[in-house]
Amino acid sequence: MILKNPPFITLFIDSKLITVPAGITVATALAYTGDEHCRMSVSQQLRVPFCGMGICQECRLMINGRRHLACQTMCEMGMKVERI
Repeated sequence: MILKNPPFITLFIDSKLITVPAGITVATALAYTGDEHCRMSVSQQLRVPFCGMGICQECRLMINGRRHLACQTMCEMGMKVERI
């Protein structure tokens, strides 16, 4: 069954409120912002989700104060996402 108008949720990405469709990953929500980077490498290069299944670890960020992988974490209402 495909929903024509999926329900939406709101969350915070770097303290900015964003509204996204329910049922998407944090990596996808980052893409909705137009700036999908998750973190900076030790050489200060932007890192983005690469493999999409948790193997590469490039999409590490802080969610509600704990480190998570954006590609494996589903968005929840009110969650706080911080790029690191």
